[in-house]
Amino acid sequence: MKNLKPTIAIIAAFLFSLSCGREDLDLTNPNEVVVATFYKNGDELRSGVYSIYASLQSLQLYAREYFFLHDLRGDDNKAGGGQLETPRNQLLIGTNDPGNSVARDVWTGLYAVILRSNIVITQGPEVADISESLRTALIAEAKFTRGWAYFELGSLWGGVPIYTTYAGTFEDSAPKSSQQEVLDLAIQDLRDAAAGLPLASQTEQPGRFSKGSAQAMLGRALMFTGDYAGAKTAFEAIVDSGEYALVDEFDDNFQEENEYNRESIAEIGYSNVGGFNWNGTGDGVGNEQSVRTQEYSAVGWRNLIPSDGLLNEFERVSKGDAKDDPRFAKSFYSLGDTFNNGESVLTDVQGEETTFEGVTTKISWRKYSLMYKTDPGGFLTGGINMRVIRYAEVLINLAECELELGNPARAIALLNQVRARPSVDMPPYPTTNFPVSNPTEVMEAIIHEKRVELSSEQIRNRDILRWRKEGKLPAEPISHFEPKLELLPIPQSEIDNNAKLSESDQNPGY
Repeated sequence: MKNLKPTIAIIAAFLFSLSCGREDLDLTNPNEVVVATFYKNGDELRSGVYSIYASLQSLQLYAREYFFLHDLRGDDNKAGGGQLETPRNQLLIGTNDPGNSVARDVWTGLYAVILRSNIVITQGPEVADISESLRTALIAEAKFTRGWAYFELGSLWGGVPIYTTYAGTFEDSAPKSSQQEVLDLAIQDLRDAAAGLPLASQTEQPGRFSKGSAQAMLGRALMFTGDYAGAKTAFEAIVDSGEYALVDEFDDNFQEENEYNRESIAEIGYSNVGGFNWNGTGDGVGNEQSVRTQEYSAVGWRNLIPSDGLLNEFERVSKGDAKDDPRFAKSFYSLGDTFNNGESVLTDVQGEETTFEGVTTKISWRKYSLMYKTDPGGFLTGGINMRVIRYAEVLINLAECELELGNPARAIALLNQVRARPSVDMPPYPTTNFPVSNPTEVMEAIIHEKRVELSSEQIRNRDILRWRKEGKLPAEPISHFEPKLELLPIPQSEIDNNAKLSESDQNPGY
């Protein structure tokens, strides 16, 4: 979030590290800012909101571990080679346990977001020198981030401890609540946020979460719980607002020069200022970069590469489709492609090969890679913002809601809006391989369109969980799936350090 970066960096320097471990909760420092003496005026309340953005930007969340956790639990990726670290490979093949460091870090990062959000929500009503409209907006912003965090926890871990006020001591630990209670809180927070946040065009700074952000996340959460009518209402409000539109160029959603565009409903900001902190949480001064380009790029570590199933999902002339889907070349690099503004040719990369359309080659991720304008030379972190929700997803989600509510024609029309993007320009449904002549075929088109449009954008993992329960998947996409993998295990560190939890609270199978 380039407009917020200097502010966040300054604020982060004064905020103590907020996490859930015993060692952090028990430490006190008379020289540090504390909740009891801070957040007394409007500027300080704003700083509390900025600190939430810093947590979202951290190594534990969008700078690294969040995208890994979601991408490893779906079926869009496979290991790029033996260089994939053990905790990540465990998630990829379903052998992760309560000690898995990737899942633990995301858990800790989400609770840091919750803790910082709770401070703003609790202290906001006590601040006297701001207008009621600003107070409402700042508290709503914190309600959005808290609701988002609880939606992540409830959908991925199920029942978890709930905190709605500042927990300052070990004795303030909370017991495990049910998954339904967690999701209910998330949905209520997101409703409150949607009611209190301004439109994107009226936020204080570009990139701040808005009414549309809350409505889109609310729609996601309602779909996850099976409330398609409620989700439709949330998504239609976004469409009717006139605030958002598909951008003409698909690539604009994953490059630095086109951030905060009209398609972006929520995104996490990064900058080329500073670097990437491999130690700690990486949410402080000088830590303004993401490691996504290094982790996934062809000229980089190439830790994850597109799975065979994902590659074969795209429409191709070789399969009888009318044209090759341009999103294939816009999502992936293949050997022989040019990069670095067309000045370099990709001749070879490290790691695994892929056989695609009878040709053995090496295919790598292009999304979020800086290779479009540079030759990384082996190592490069970067400042490309991570998109959380795009308008394209809203249209596809709304299509699924319409189908669920008995409106297949409207669903098909919404899908065709996404396909009609000028840089994509795919033939409208029905097509040879997607005839959409009945509800089952329309659902197959929805699953297809969502996968090729939003591949490796941290969406499919949760969709698979939902579609599996609802019987919408034509086949099980995860070859190693077993029932316990529906939920992640509660981190062992949380069970060890939370006085209200015991081994009996662990999720089944772990």
